[in-house]
Amino acid sequence: MVLGVDEAGRGSVIGPLVVGGFLVREDRLKDLVRLGVRDSKLLSPARREELFGSLAEVGSRLSVSLSPREIDAHVGRGDGGLNRLEAEAFARIVRRARPGWAYLDACDPVAERFGRRVAALAGTAGIVVSRHHADRDLPVVGAASIVAKVLRDRAIRRLRARLGDGVGSGYPGDRRTRAFVAEHLARGASPAPWLRRSWATTESLMPKSPRPTLERYA
Repeated sequence: MVLGVDEAGRGSVIGPLVVGGFLVREDRLKDLVRLGVRDSKLLSPARREELFGSLAEVGSRLSVSLSPREIDAHVGRGDGGLNRLEAEAFARIVRRARPGWAYLDACDPVAERFGRRVAALAGTAGIVVSRHHADRDLPVVGAASIVAKVLRDRAIRRLRARLGDGVGSGYPGDRRTRAFVAEHLARGASPAPWLRRSWATTESLMPKSPRPTLERYA
């Protein structure tokens, strides 16, 4: 059995980070090529949804969803806390799948270090291979990227249905998202559970207390 693992939503300021996995028999890897599986970023949302359904006929889809609260708890520790959290989530999928081979799209700048960490956490007898751009180069990791992206997109759609279209994509580069977060924070309430409080974007959009003036002390 061959496993691919990838994530979606790492850089988002809103919503979960989703780690996706796809487990398939080695002799069915060619079916992924036949289906046109590739890096989810290169596919339209409609095509990703279509392939997500088709993947269930070829192998097993696996996922772990990490909430903003979990992310904040690890980022707040500093020293690569988010990488550690992702390694733990990747390892959960590897343990669940128990593959002979596991291919990871590395989250760490040092791909080999990420692979060693995941293998140690998973305690697997299988072989773990960690690479950058694995979602682009290996169809089994491309399949995992589709699983992660579709589930992450569905989570954002549920938030959008509840909170309004202003949520946008959830990423800091989206002006709608930034305006939505700024408006939420301006109300003075505690940051909502859908917001990653530890993100620099959230910090930068926090209302600033006015500086005291000399007249205040007169």
